[in-house]
Amino acid sequence: MGKKVLLIEDEQNIIEAVSFILSRDGWEVKTHSNGHDAIDAVRTRAPDIVILDVMLPGKSGFDILREIRADQGLAHLPVLMLSARGQAKDVEMAEHAGANQYMTKPFSNAEVLDAVRNLVVS
Repeated sequence: MGKKVLLIEDEQNIIEAVSFILSRDGWEVKTHSNGHDAIDAVRTRAPDIVILDVMLPGKSGFDILREIRADQGLAHLPVLMLSARGQAKDVEMAEHAGANQYMTKPFSNAEVLDAVRNLVVS
């Protein structure tokens, strides 16, 4: 079985596009669409990588990332953050919160696939 990705995103078109490109490459993709209980989804689904949107209903991606990094069992988990916000301060906030990589929307399918492949050690 392939590696597991948890995509935490609330925009349906992004969910469909990212799920399609990763599934086609052999990844098992699970999705979650709100920030409120996203940390529970990370714990129960035990992904190899999390793709995390910054702006989610219920809780921001930055807050979720801080929760991931504070959890001993999850602190090592690679996290790729996605956002429509690409200002330097947003990238800096993601780095301070512990993101492995930050990607702005719109992005190409190849960019996402390359980032996921590079962040997950085979």
